[in-house]
Amino acid sequence: MDVADLKTLAAVAKHGSMNKAAGELHTVQSNVTARIRALEDEIGVPLFQRHARGVTITAAGQRMLPFVGRIAKLLAEAHAAARDDGVPGGALVLGGLETTTALRLTPLLTQFAHAYPDVRLALSTGTTAGLLRDVVECRLDGAFVSGPINHPDIHHEAIFTEELVLVTSPAIRSIKDLANIADLKTIVFQRGCSYRQRLETLLAGMGIVVARPLEFGSLDAIISCAGAGVGVTLLPRGVVASAFEAGRVSIHRLPREHARVETVFIRRADGYVSSALSAFLGIARRFHRVPEKDRAPVPISTLAPRKRA
Repeated sequence: MDVADLKTLAAVAKHGSMNKAAGELHTVQSNVTARIRALEDEIGVPLFQRHARGVTITAAGQRMLPFVGRIAKLLAEAHAAARDDGVPGGALVLGGLETTTALRLTPLLTQFAHAYPDVRLALSTGTTAGLLRDVVECRLDGAFVSGPINHPDIHHEAIFTEELVLVTSPAIRSIKDLANIADLKTIVFQRGCSYRQRLETLLAGMGIVVARPLEFGSLDAIISCAGAGVGVTLLPRGVVASAFEAGRVSIHRLPREHARVETVFIRRADGYVSSALSAFLGIARRFHRVPEKDRAPVPISTLAPRKRA
């Protein structure tokens, strides 16, 4: 078994087809088929089930997949470490929550790009669960996710703290009004979003029964639908500040135990911290970290949209 075997395994699993995997790997289908069969013979168990529509990875193959990214990442880190002379350069692949990217990362990324033009920076967005999985499986060098995080393979560092608020239409003057709404809907990102889980816990604790959640992939769509009275959502206050100022939504402040959430930066605990990643984290810490002593408690109150003069 070698790295090429594992890359072939990953490509076939991704596409569910030997032929499509061959296209990605720039080879012919017969080479892919032969490599997979040789790998199965070596391990002694089938890695794919063959059928008329292609192939489906078996449980054994699924258990092997995480090692593909880890081994490839380890080899890439070995090359990077040998070339890393302390001057940030090369590729840096990061992830972030949709809300974090919209609220926090633009000025940080701008400063980093100006300071270190030789770094090829890439950023993708996702849910906390998805980003954690991508870091564990070495598809990302690191990511900003919602804490707390407790994983044996992950190193985490709190970077900043957000205040979460309940977001509703301007017609909702108090959180208590939600109990009177029949078939109340929540407007959320896909499953795996930590804010979604917090919202469900908050409403359940208030004895409010909600209908099936409405899932959206766009932050703007979530805010717009909440403002239109389609449902309610839970977001960082800074994300909805402009909509609140414009009178498009109401925001309702929450008790501290529900409102305060740390955004943490995660990376593999055994991963190589390159000069590029170290420089990025240095800027992130200077940009956003607020000492605990400077964090004011959050009172329970409801804020209505300001009337425009």
